[in-house]
Amino acid sequence: MVDPRHLFVDERLLGSCAYCGAAPDTRDHVPSKILLDNPLPSDLPVVEACLACNASFSLDEEYLACFLECVLHGSTTPKAVKRHKIKTILARKRQFAERIQSSCRKGKDGTLVWKPEEDRVRNIVLKLARGHAAFELSLPQIEYPDEMQVVPLSTISDTERQAFENAGAGELCGWPELGSRAFLRASGAPPYNYGAGPWVVVQPGRYRYSVDQDGGVRVQIVLSEYLASSVTWS
Repeated sequence: MVDPRHLFVDERLLGSCAYCGAAPDTRDHVPSKILLDNPLPSDLPVVEACLACNASFSLDEEYLACFLECVLHGSTTPKAVKRHKIKTILARKRQFAERIQSSCRKGKDGTLVWKPEEDRVRNIVLKLARGHAAFELSLPQIEYPDEMQVVPLSTISDTERQAFENAGAGELCGWPELGSRAFLRASGAPPYNYGAGPWVVVQPGRYRYSVDQDGGVRVQIVLSEYLASSVTWS
């Protein structure tokens, strides 16, 4: 049986921070624990990172996790949300909750409209995409991507949703990096199951992602079955 913890990739592709390319002195979970519920998966993906990068994302990760939960439940009141981690943050950091609440307006039809701090959201989506590319392909994507889209799933048309959910399934034109996790997944090598489809479900209903390599690298992520993102490097 192939052990996915020990890959047979070019060693020159390893040994660097997944986010900036510097020498790593720590490791980071991808996705971040704040985006998941306890108990955490036992096989949570981990990548090499430098201390500077690892520390720099924390506040934006916290913001994104809280913002998503508040949008889903229509409130920044701790008792109104379901996730225990988010309840704790909102109760402890009232100024933080008030900042999120200030981004909410009532639409003409009476529905709530939440406007995120887009730079913070895109910062974390890019961080996650870089982490998944490094973990699955052993190919760090340090450059800024050629394309990045972040939208609620509900705003995607049926045709776009089908293409997004397929995530390149059935369109494999070339094998991913030899010996990488994506290669093992594509080949169906144990412990991976080719029939599982293109998505890696880290935690059902909370986080899933896909990585496709066909003339470039494309990472797709869905958070809380609400926020869909696609990051592409040509």
